[in-house]
Amino acid sequence: MQQANTIDGRAIARAVRTEVRSKVDAWTAGGRRPPYLTVVLVGDNPASASYVRGKMRASAQAGIAGDTLRFESSLTEESLLGVIDRLNADRSVDGILVQLPLPGHINDRRIIARLSPDKDVDGLHVVNAGRLAAGQAGFVPCTPAGIMELLRRSGITTSGKRAVVVGRSNLVGKPLAQLLMQKGADATVTVCHSRTRNLSVVCREADILVAAIGRAGLITAGMIKPGAVVIDVGINRVDDPARERGYRLAGDVDFEAARRVAGWITPVPGGVGPMTIAMLLSNTLFAAQRHAAGNNNRA
Repeated sequence: MQQANTIDGRAIARAVRTEVRSKVDAWTAGGRRPPYLTVVLVGDNPASASYVRGKMRASAQAGIAGDTLRFESSLTEESLLGVIDRLNADRSVDGILVQLPLPGHINDRRIIARLSPDKDVDGLHVVNAGRLAAGQAGFVPCTPAGIMELLRRSGITTSGKRAVVVGRSNLVGKPLAQLLMQKGADATVTVCHSRTRNLSVVCREADILVAAIGRAGLITAGMIKPGAVVIDVGINRVDDPARERGYRLAGDVDFEAARRVAGWITPVPGGVGPMTIAMLLSNTLFAAQRHAAGNNNRA
């Protein structure tokens, strides 16, 4: 039985990162400062610390300068808002990323709302969400932007296709639906969620099926239209005593079964994940370009 083509997110992310590095080199060759990214990390969440290290390492490899501001989990919300205000006013900082989740006593939405929309390289500010909805230039959340790059660079057309996005988060589901339906992408989009009736029936209608709901193995082979493109955004820890760590990573799609039905599929890990950091680098360069365009005195 023929198996689906595997979309290699690692290879495509490397290509994007190489392109960003080339553009940054050209940018600095003209006498400009490198793009500058500041990451704000509050608390001692090991996963968050690991993600931040990966982001900063990738930034350095792309020629992007930056720093990480680390704070104890006891930091007050008002103090964090003051940090954001200072970064917004700092003309040397092009992009600001607040690593989520924040400690429970801090309101994530209030912090994100305080960011300058033009430094919001995660694309989470409501102004950037509005720009996306209106089809205007702005920052797009990195994971949805990465998914669109995966499709484009794999030669997968979206025009006229039926796309089904399972998940309605502000981070992935909603912005991805917006991207898929924009002029140029031209897909017909259905967004599903935990209250969707007959989910299997809706999913089987999809030419492009995106799983972004955070439930391991939710999408089974029987929910996939033969030959469909399947994009798995989920990263779930599944107990596995056979592994040294005691767990393995699994997506929202039953990969082994789905690959026998789908035409294209992303693995977990190695599919969507690497694209998120790659698009963060692209967004940071874009932030520097916009910053320079509005600040002719920046050296």
